[in-house]
Amino acid sequence: MNREFNENLIKQIRRLTRIGTALSAERNIERLFEMIVEEAREFTGADGGTLYIMSDDETALQFAIVQTETLHIRMGGTGGKITWKPVRLLNPDGSPNHENVSAHVALTGHTVNISDVYDAEGFDFQGTRKFDAQTGYRSKSMLVVPMKNHENDIIGVLQLLNARNEDSGDVISFSPECQEMTESLASQAAVALSNNRLIHDLEVLMDSFIRAIATAIDEKSPYTGGHVRRVAELSMEIARKINDTKDGPYADVRFSDDQLKELQTAAWLHDLGKVTTPEFVVDKATKLETIFDRIELLRIRFELYGLQAKLQRSKQEAIPGPAQTEQNDGMGNTLREEFLFLSDVNKGSEWMSDELMGRVRAIAAKTCEIHGKREPLLSPDEVENLNIRQGTLTAREKEVIRNHATMTYKILSQLPFPKKLRHVPDYAAAHHETLDGKGYPRGLSAAQLPLQSRILALADVFEALTAKDRPYGKMKTLSDIMRTLEMMVKDGHIDPDLYALFQKERIHLSYARREMSPQQIDSAGPEINR
Repeated sequence: MNREFNENLIKQIRRLTRIGTALSAERNIERLFEMIVEEAREFTGADGGTLYIMSDDETALQFAIVQTETLHIRMGGTGGKITWKPVRLLNPDGSPNHENVSAHVALTGHTVNISDVYDAEGFDFQGTRKFDAQTGYRSKSMLVVPMKNHENDIIGVLQLLNARNEDSGDVISFSPECQEMTESLASQAAVALSNNRLIHDLEVLMDSFIRAIATAIDEKSPYTGGHVRRVAELSMEIARKINDTKDGPYADVRFSDDQLKELQTAAWLHDLGKVTTPEFVVDKATKLETIFDRIELLRIRFELYGLQAKLQRSKQEAIPGPAQTEQNDGMGNTLREEFLFLSDVNKGSEWMSDELMGRVRAIAAKTCEIHGKREPLLSPDEVENLNIRQGTLTAREKEVIRNHATMTYKILSQLPFPKKLRHVPDYAAAHHETLDGKGYPRGLSAAQLPLQSRILALADVFEALTAKDRPYGKMKTLSDIMRTLEMMVKDGHIDPDLYALFQKERIHLSYARREMSPQQIDSAGPEINR
């Protein structure tokens, strides 16, 4: 008899060890809840089981799992939340609720083992009797065990109902051995649950912190608000479409949940390097803009030059004629034309030909007297900026802008990302790389660019083209944007297969419905209103 008992005990201990390993490995918290109840019922022979989880404010026990085998009841866990009211730990008058057995166990931290709930004293089982009357069930033996974490805090309560004899199936009491084993299981389950929650909470914290950083980056410029969010959402939409496709070049490509998370994190962090980029470069709307648009300084300088010329002529001519007076008034016609010319050039909307650049230099050759010194009408820096061939950025400023991709990698590569997120720095920093190897910051070739980086690059350039209020370009229509992307495909900048999927799945249309102005959606076809 003792030998048989010892063998059964060894089996139970081995099983408990396996259960502990399984609980520790489970990452789905809802499935973990189910495993705790299922395993406890299995090795105790209990017909029913309920798992309560302590509320965040520690004032109530919330139903997580309810199971009764003979009544075919399975509630909670992966099947959805239970809507039953939680068990309050305090009465309305603020006194501890010791009448409810599960609340009592949570308050005291002591196990309760009852042979027959109908004969138990000190607890209120009216709810149990009512349930039995409605279902025809007979609740009898009950084992209620506290779940304590590593800090000895109660994080839940495990309640088992109606232990059954393995041979006859009759309801029996929970033996001292069953109680001891269940307490051990509850302890292991509490540790597994605490670890699971800790991992989950850390992931939530990291995601929230990443989004906070992205928001701060977007807020550096009034023109890029929401850029990072839109790029992240668009990247995930493309990735999920790849997962759904069953033919073509991506038929065999499937991103795992971890890979999708890795791409999403990289997308949220792809512009992190912009924390080092001066705002006046990012938002440079005109060629002469720094902290402010220096065209106003030119206006004052031209006015001063005009006044000096007028005074000089006044000294030479005692009484100017009417026509000459009109000509000398204010800035003067020639100066006014030259200033208007420079004002147009300053906008950066036109290509600067050699002839136009020569005219800028000719204007710069003129001088005026400032504080007793002859100064050129335009400084060398102003000439350099006004003679930018296209756009508003000088070569140096373009390098400052491009440096954000390098800084993104430099910053992210110093962070201890977990193994499943180890590629985040590489994906994030490569969003300006191109298939022809002429992108930046590293000039990677097509063979060196993983699909995730190509997705992020397409999402980033599409979002930038669709922007409604960038200072360095007018608002584009959807048809113009798609033509630009087609040119980028032909030039070897964008992955052609990815762009084909982008079009085929009408990702650009779904994006347009969400994010673009109605006036931008010009020739997308009737699909846009569907």
